[in-house]
Amino acid sequence: MMLQNLLERAIAAWGQGFSLTKRFIQSGWQHADSALPQSHNHRKWVIVGFFSFPVLGAVVAIAGSVQNSPVDSALGNPDVVVEAVELNLADQGVYTFDPLVAEERIRRGDTLVGLLERMGVNTAGLATFLGQDKTARNLVNLRAGRVLTVQQTADGDLQWLRYKSGIDEDSQESILIQKRNGQFVAKLESVNFEKQIVFRSGRIESSLFAAADKAGMPDSVAIQLTEIFGSDIDFHRELQKGDEFKVVYEDLTLEGRSARSGRVLAVEFVNNNKPYKAYWFAPSGNRNAGYYNEEGRSLKKSFLRSPLAFSRISSGFTPRRFHPIQQRWKAHNGVDYAAPTGTPIMATASGTVKFSGWQNGYGNFVEIQHHSGYSTAYAHLSRFGKGVKVGQKVEQGDVIGYVGATGWATGPHLHYEFRVNRVPKNPLSITVAQAEPLDRNAFSEFKRVQLALDRRMELATAQRLARAQ
Repeated sequence: MMLQNLLERAIAAWGQGFSLTKRFIQSGWQHADSALPQSHNHRKWVIVGFFSFPVLGAVVAIAGSVQNSPVDSALGNPDVVVEAVELNLADQGVYTFDPLVAEERIRRGDTLVGLLERMGVNTAGLATFLGQDKTARNLVNLRAGRVLTVQQTADGDLQWLRYKSGIDEDSQESILIQKRNGQFVAKLESVNFEKQIVFRSGRIESSLFAAADKAGMPDSVAIQLTEIFGSDIDFHRELQKGDEFKVVYEDLTLEGRSARSGRVLAVEFVNNNKPYKAYWFAPSGNRNAGYYNEEGRSLKKSFLRSPLAFSRISSGFTPRRFHPIQQRWKAHNGVDYAAPTGTPIMATASGTVKFSGWQNGYGNFVEIQHHSGYSTAYAHLSRFGKGVKVGQKVEQGDVIGYVGATGWATGPHLHYEFRVNRVPKNPLSITVAQAEPLDRNAFSEFKRVQLALDRRMELATAQRLARAQ
């Protein structure tokens, strides 16, 4: 009889515990259902069952202990007290609804409130806060391409958001908005990047960017390659299927995640079976820092091969060409590069701006005077680069304007001229002089750097071959 009473009380307690557990679970799932797809609903019963088994096990254990307890024999028929046991659900690792952290890349035209609503975040009161707080006001104009990180509850309430507003080589400034006691607060954070060295290799099948994507290499690194070898390889005309590259570059991480790529440290590019190598090297005292070939010669030459990173040649240098607008035969004293409107145009060499403005059929026009009687001209620009005025000093690679179709032009393109003592020459056939090599002490230092980087490039090749197997 004693055993029967005990079992009845234990079972009743188990039923009460199950009921409480069930109500707790159901309450939790009422909050979670809105955040989970319908297909996940079956997981409720798995969790309920998980909670049931320990309680049921406790009942069986009690029954067994009562039946065999020596205390029962001594006391006869004692009162049995069943205590409610609180389950620490967090310790069980079963039922937790942690705040949700998500990232969203900003699109052109996005507003902060609109972006958060797209992410399913409750934005009540945020618009008013943005208008009142001086720091938060910087979030009114978001830059496309950057990332917004947001933490929200399962109910969609905003806990904090972080917008990476400023970037330099090693650190970045972020705006952090938090919700404390129902009120928004904003502050600026300065976060330091961590540098990692990454090595990649690839093979050209269709384009440089396609090969970079396949190798897991950012587009920004591919663009650096075109800049490094801009005086040696014409990426408009000379890139071929089967060309290969090996690259060692910096990857800047933030909170354990890749934030952006850094500087290319070493690269080997095989173009038409001819290898080109470049190594970033800063001699002691940071004198003449830049890219050098394996012989220790600077890759920075007098003139770039092209004023555009990527485009196609639509018309070459020729003494006789039928003009599409004037409808007559005349000389074409430059090279036309077809490219979308707004494509940046680089100065092919350092010099001084001689002319900047409108010039008849050239439209928006820039002429730069270089050393030794050399000059270059850039025509049909949609607009000029910042600060490009007569007398302004420009460095090789500076953006001096943007592709357009002003003047006598049938479509967006750049008309580029190369002149020697004001006589037009074919830009595609000019010969640029080699730079002077490093001195003996700097060269010894360079060779040590080169050896270490060469080892990393060989690892890049080994990785690619391993993936291909």
